[in-house]
Amino acid sequence: MRGTRHIETFLEMLVAERGAADNTIESYNRDLEDFAHFIGSRGGDVASASTEDISRYIGDLKARGFAASSQARRLSALRQFHKFLYSEGVRADDPTGPVDSPKKPAHLPKILSEEEVDRLIETARAMASGPFDSEEEQLRTLRIYTLVEVAYATGLRVSELVSLPASALRGDLPVIMVTGKGNKERMVPLSDRARAAMAAYLAARRTVGQAVDSNWLFASYGSSGHFTRQALGRDLKALAVAAAIDPKRLSPHVLRHAFASHILQRGADLRIVQELLGHADISTTQIYTHVLEERLRVMVASHHPLAGS
Repeated sequence: MRGTRHIETFLEMLVAERGAADNTIESYNRDLEDFAHFIGSRGGDVASASTEDISRYIGDLKARGFAASSQARRLSALRQFHKFLYSEGVRADDPTGPVDSPKKPAHLPKILSEEEVDRLIETARAMASGPFDSEEEQLRTLRIYTLVEVAYATGLRVSELVSLPASALRGDLPVIMVTGKGNKERMVPLSDRARAAMAAYLAARRTVGQAVDSNWLFASYGSSGHFTRQALGRDLKALAVAAAIDPKRLSPHVLRHAFASHILQRGADLRIVQELLGHADISTTQIYTHVLEERLRVMVASHHPLAGS
């Protein structure tokens, strides 16, 4: 296919200058090769593609049944590729500029009610209270209870939650410092219950003599050294069944959504929620505006002088 040498050079740049991971390189290569095949079948070249060519390609993806998110990812790869060609002087323009990103359907996050979260936490707390058949079972139940308490108390991302350092619990401070996306640190309040759960879990680890020297709060013997998001998802499904909640409705992300939605329902400001969640842009937090809209509707219905008349 014509122009593939430019793709190879682009991929080499990603590795050499940006340190891109293998799966990232494979993803870019797959996307760009697909575009090369599309335009090549029409006698074109990836390096000389026009805006119309790219628009037709996005239309072809839609016709092939690609979801809007997949179309957007392919377009993003093309944007990066053509920015590279422009910077290298291969071409004098960027044909992707005028192409609009495919509109992703707005999906509201799955949310548990406050009563369901309370039931989930109480079930985890009861399981963590024993009795236990083994020390391993004790640590396992204490871990999932602590994870649920901390997740709902803080709204941390899954990756932030499972990779909390053992030093996160410092003295009597009612907050923890979290390193989020882009290595940005933020301060997140910690409830007394979550703090007590973390302390009890660490104490049990010391008593049992497991992972005493680990730098991670939720230590494991895996390659990362800490509990994984996949393992957390598995344990949450089992906990959901025990709490009589449909396991399909529960995931680590659902607890983050519950945190944000519930504090908004109780009057928190959207900007504060943005800070707590670590969103760089308020537009990301606005996924929860449906909560604010419902709160406003109820407020007007309750306080407007003509309500109910």
